[in-house]
Amino acid sequence: MKRNIFAFLLIAAFVVQSAFGQAAAPAIKISADEKKIAEGVTAKQLSDYLYFVASDEMEGRDTPSRGLDTTAKFIGMNLSKWGFKPAGDDGTFYQKMALKRDAIDPAATSVEIGGQKYSYGDDIVRASGNATGNMTAKIVFAGNGWMVKSKNINPYAGLDVKGKIIAVFGEGPMGGRNLVPMPVGITQADLTGTRGKDWADAVTYARENGAAGVMVLSSKFLAANWGAVTQMFGRSRMVVEKLQPQATAQTGPVPTVFLASEKLANAVFAGEAGNPLTGYTNSFELTKDFNFSIATKSETAWTQNVVAIWEGSDPVLKKEMVAIGAHYDHVGINPNAPGPDKIFNGADDDGSGTVAVLSIAEALAKAPKRPKRSVLFVWHCGEEKGLWGSEYFNKFPTVDIKQVIAQLNIDMIGRSRKAGNTEPRDKDLTDENTIYVIGKDMMSSTLGSVVDGTNKGYLNMAYDTRYDDPKDTNRFFFRSDHFNYAVNGIPIAFWFDGVHVDYHGAGDHPDKIDYPRMEKITRTIMLTMLKLADLKERPKIDKQLPPELSGR
Repeated sequence: MKRNIFAFLLIAAFVVQSAFGQAAAPAIKISADEKKIAEGVTAKQLSDYLYFVASDEMEGRDTPSRGLDTTAKFIGMNLSKWGFKPAGDDGTFYQKMALKRDAIDPAATSVEIGGQKYSYGDDIVRASGNATGNMTAKIVFAGNGWMVKSKNINPYAGLDVKGKIIAVFGEGPMGGRNLVPMPVGITQADLTGTRGKDWADAVTYARENGAAGVMVLSSKFLAANWGAVTQMFGRSRMVVEKLQPQATAQTGPVPTVFLASEKLANAVFAGEAGNPLTGYTNSFELTKDFNFSIATKSETAWTQNVVAIWEGSDPVLKKEMVAIGAHYDHVGINPNAPGPDKIFNGADDDGSGTVAVLSIAEALAKAPKRPKRSVLFVWHCGEEKGLWGSEYFNKFPTVDIKQVIAQLNIDMIGRSRKAGNTEPRDKDLTDENTIYVIGKDMMSSTLGSVVDGTNKGYLNMAYDTRYDDPKDTNRFFFRSDHFNYAVNGIPIAFWFDGVHVDYHGAGDHPDKIDYPRMEKITRTIMLTMLKLADLKERPKIDKQLPPELSGR
């Protein structure tokens, strides 16, 4: 699961509605034959696969890396052996993604403000954009940078931003692509109309109005996390080429986004009409120029999603697909990690989901009959980098994605909190008979009914839906691959065991997995998939994904 470094958006809650328009969810019966198919998933099988996927030889499965590529080949080899249809590029199981890496030469990169030079990395970093060479631009200060017409908020009134740097400032955690929190009293629900015209964050406004860039000034939050920020953006950057914003005739080049340290921010506003770091909020144009020089070296790397189809038996319904997926990447090797263990194996995150989907594939291939609909299997790469693989697959699908009736996402189902566990970092870890389920009722009453009914008709585990609460500051709905399917109009359900002491740490090893519990969860998800595949009609989308859930 992607780490929630900059969390501030809230998740919306929805009243659970019953499927098929009835007052209560109909009972779902699990036949003996269906139970037998699910029993093809075993704790031993899950353990065998996970000890390979989360071994030191896979080197933490960073995106991109040799270990991730080896894991992809391991998955593809088994899919081929079991008779799956390749659904990647050119008749293979692999959907290739080109990554662009540019490394910055700090010695040839600098900023000059008022005749004083400042160093790249220590004083300023580039968060996004393709600026190279030299840039000289005027600076305009625009409050926190949010324009919301419905609330009569427009910090750009009277400002000409074309060709200039928009400096913005706001206190509070940074959230997703919105690098400055929304104004107090404004929520995602207030952002009605067209983005860029009726409402805009600073980066959107900069692009729509031809600004050269955006400078996010050091807040208390940014200052407290400056070490992590410089590590993330300081020396090199990798992006998925086809997912990057492109220049248009209307907007011109994509604006560059800079993050400025407190030292640089104070230098920018020294001697000016006001300083936002000391409470000034009115917009104005500064007298100083922003002089930026950057030297980079670019190269292309490659990674891949792994995609396969198990074709359905019904001549009509097999055109539709139930999608099931997990991210098979993790965070790689951290040479600066304390202690001797530098490899972050990611057994639970998301080795557990990776092998659960693989075990479901094997059990499906060995079943005596096929479901009516086809089943689409996708192992996503780059989830830890920002949901890269699932965004890429939804924007450049290798199948007719509009025929996907639902997506089941598995991200961390391997750990459980045992009785007597007093570790405070395990307080939100689910117990041996409980699992968090997120999003099942958000878009389709039918999907929610099938998810609940299958569980109740089988092992009746406790499904905890607390993270559908709008007050969930963890933002779990936004933090795994199901999100990109949901915003693409596909109803989703997401199984998750909770954050624990070894989350994104070197201790996330396969020997700490609760395999019997993982077996129960995986079998239940497999039966849910089969019930969806055999529905007479695809689940209706009877609930609109609201603005609170539609943007990261």
